[in-house]
Formats: sequence, C-alpha cells, structure tokens
Amino acid sequence: MDLQNTNTNDEGKELLNHGKTLRLHTGNLVNRSRLKKKCPGSPSEEVREEPILCLYTLPPEIIFDKTFPVEQGFPDTLDCSIPEATDAITPEEREEVKISAKLFLCESGQTAIRDAVETACQTLAVSQLDSVIIAPPGPLEGDGQSLAHLQPAWEELESLVRKQKIAAIGTSDLDKELLEQLYNWAQVKPSSNQVNLASCCVMPPDLTAFAKEFDIQLLTHNDPKELMSTATFQEAMQEGAPGLSATDWRLEWVLRYSVIVKSRGIIKSKGYLVSARRASP
Repeated sequence: MDLQNTNTNDEGKELLNHGKTLRLHTGNLVNRSRLKKKCPGSPSEEVREEPILCLYTLPPEIIFDKTFPVEQGFPDTLDCSIPEATDAITPEEREEVKISAKLFLCESGQTAIRDAVETACQTLAVSQLDSVIIAPPGPLEGDGQSLAHLQPAWEELESLVRKQKIAAIGTSDLDKELLEQLYNWAQVKPSSNQVNLASCCVMPPDLTAFAKEFDIQLLTHNDPKELMSTATFQEAMQEGAPGLSATDWRLEWVLRYSVIVKSRGIIKSKGYLVSARRASP
C-alpha cells in the first residue's frame, strides 16, 4: 500500500493511526496462483507474502472498507482485503464442500479463538466450519508443552462446538503422551492431530497405535513453528506507510482456511485471515 502523496492516501494513514484492530483477508489464493501461473511457496513464504499485499501493494481506496463516514470519526476496526471477490459459499453448495481451518494463535486468549472462528464464518458466508485445528502459542522459554497450557484454548473450542460454530476440532504437534492426556481430560475429543514432517519422517509407533485405537486421524504438515512474527508484521506496516508508528501493533491470530469439493477432492478456495490489535497505552 502506498500511503503517500494523495488525500486518499493521507486518509488511509489516518485510519491506521486511529484504528485499534486491523483485519486482513488475502482473498482466494487458488485463483491468484492460476493468474500468476505460479505454485505457492512454503506456508511461511505464503503467509509472509499474501497478507502483506493487503498492506502495501494496493491503494487504500480499494482495500479499506470506506463505508464508514470519516467525518463521524474513525472506526476502531479496519477491514482490509485484496479486491478479488471472495468465494462466499452459497446455501446450495454448502453440502458439497468441506471447510477446514488451522488457527495459529500468536498470543494466548480465548477471545481470539472465538473472534477468529466468527470472522471466518462471516467471510465465507457460512454458519459452521467443518473442522478447526489449533496451533496455540508456544510455552514460555524454559517451559515444555503441557496439558495446562492447552486447556484454556481447548475449552473455548469445545464451547464453539456446542454452539455449532465448529463440527470437529483437532490438535497440532502433540506427542502420544500429551495427546492421551488431552483425550482423557477433554469433553469434546480431538478428531485429528497434525505431525510436522520436519520432526519425523515416520509416525511414532506409540502415537500411531493410540490414534488408531481412539479413532484420531493423524495428518502431516510443514508449517513453521511461527507462521508470522509480530516483527515481520510491523516491518510490513512500516514499509507500506512510512511515518506510521507500527511498534504498538501486535498480531493476535492467523487463520488459514481451505474449501474442498467433497466429490472431487480439489481445493476450490484457500486463503488467510489475519488479525492485529494496537496495544493499549
């Protein structure tokens, strides 16, 4: 985003200076990859490149929701998107597709989970996501991953299942011991567990046996531990809007969604939603 030289760009910078929450949506990356005739890179490259396009490659009159009359004051929440039409799912095709999401939490907080799921449902025009896999923020330095660390996020996911906002919930990078602890404690059991390909070429036998016994699907992924850092996000904001103070913006969450046609097994739509919040003074 070039926020220099024109009145419209000045207005865009003013929106950023006064906003409290910033929401980014990449639009459908499947269509964009076809147009570029380029296969997407790794998840970290993809999420580094695509949401940042929302920040500094488009004029603000396109990406900002300008329905809010600025003369009445500045909105607290800024919604930004790349202008290709989002592939909203019609009621007629809802039964024909499966909507899967992976939620990367950058900061702890149950509110962020609810906010991310509701944003995804609104973006795709659906009432429920078929599955959500959670990737909570890593434990503090010196601490290991523990059930106590996972419980607050899982409780919020269970609440969303009971409210029928999510049909199935899953975990990421749990070993057999921790997956078993979560399974025994949870009211809504995990339906899946992702395993990072970088950490093991072969699924651990004890994990495989436990998952088979309790009908937990084991999936693989190649996501980095930190999909996007706050520093990277702040750098992009600074590049897109020179003179803007970006140091007080913090990433809350990144959600990656995929819409898969059940009968054909192809990805119809894929994108990222990103939320950042300005730190309170």
